Amino acid sequence: MSLQGTSSTNPFGNGLLFYGFNQDQGCFACGMENGFRVYNCDPVKEKERRDFADGGIGYVEMLFRCNYLALVGGGKTPKYPPNKVMVWDDLKKKHVIELDFSSDVKAVRLRRDRIVVVQEEMIKVYTFTQNPQQLHVFETCYNPNGLCVLCPNSNNSLLAFPGRKMGQVQIVDLANTEKAFLNIPAHEAALSCIVLNLQGTKLATASEKGTLIRVFDTFSGNKLHELRRGANNASIYCINFNHDSSLLCLSSDHGTVHIFAIEDAKKNQQSSLASATFLPKYFSSKWSFSRFQVPGGAKCICAFGSDANSVIAICNDGSYYKFAFNSKGECTRDVYAQFLEMTEEDT
Repeated sequence: MSLQGTSSTNPFGNGLLFYGFNQDQGCFACGMENGFRVYNCDPVKEKERRDFADGGIGYVEMLFRCNYLALVGGGKTPKYPPNKVMVWDDLKKKHVIELDFSSDVKAVRLRRDRIVVVQEEMIKVYTFTQNPQQLHVFETCYNPNGLCVLCPNSNNSLLAFPGRKMGQVQIVDLANTEKAFLNIPAHEAALSCIVLNLQGTKLATASEKGTLIRVFDTFSGNKLHELRRGANNASIYCINFNHDSSLLCLSSDHGTVHIFAIEDAKKNQQSSLASATFLPKYFSSKWSFSRFQVPGGAKCICAFGSDANSVIAICNDGSYYKFAFNSKGECTRDVYAQFLEMTEEDT
C-alpha cells in the first residue's frame, strides 16, 4: 500500500512510504525514506534491512522469499526516478535490471518468468531475464492506484487488471494470449481493490463504494459470491484469501478487519428477513461472520496468519497485530508489536 501522494501521506512521521505482502503473504516489505525492509509475517521478524544514504523507496515488490525485489524510488528524495523500475539482487547488494518508462510507475508485479509494470493507463509485460524483452502491452481505464494482480502459481499465468470500462476486470492468460480475454463487469463504480487466490481460480473485487465484495470464477467469469462489508461507503485497503480459499479477509478506512467464509457460506451472517422476497436485496446480504477493530485508526493491510484461525494486520503507524478467531466469530488479540522498531537481531 502506497502512502505517497496528497491524499495518502503517512501522518505518523516514521519514514514509511509503502508496505505490501509478498505473493503468499508469508512476508511483507516496506519502502522507507532511507531504504527498504523485509519482514516475516508470522511470527513477525525483521529479515532484511537496506539503508540508502541517497534516497527513498516508494514501492517494493517481492518475489516470494528469493533475493530479487523490484524497487521504485519515492519520498522526499527518491533513490531512483519514479519512472524507473530497478530489480534489486539482495545477494549482490545492487540492482541488476533497469527498466525506463515515459511516465511514473504505479505498481510492479513479479513471477519467476515475468515482470509486469503498471502505469496510469497501461500495463506492460516483460520477460524476467537479464535483458527483459517486452511481450505485451494492455490498455486500461484510468488506474492511478496501479491495480493489477499476477497469479504466482507456476501452472497458471493469469493476469487481472482494470479493463477499459469503469468497474470492469480484464483477465488475460499470459501463457496463451491468443485466447480471448475474459471481461468481467464486476462493479458499476470504479474499482478500488482486486485480488486473486494463490491458485488463480478465484478473483475478489471491490469498488470505490466499498460496500460489496464480489468473488468470481476466473475461468468462466461467473459470480460465485456477493459479500457485504457494510451499509456505508468505505475505502477498501486490502483483500486476501487464505491458502485454501475457504476464507477471505479485508480491511478498510473504517478501521475494521472483516472475515468472510467462502467455502461454508452459511457461516456468514444474514438478516432474519433474508428469505423475504418483497424486501430489497440488502436484506439478503451475506455479512462477515467475524470482525475486529484495529486500535488507533491507522491504515492497515491484512492477511491470514500461519495458524488456521488467525489474521494479521500491518498498519502505517508501524504497529502489527495478530488476532485469533473461532467458528462462532469471536475474536481475541493474540500479538502486538511495533515492527519498525525491530532489528534483525530481535526474535
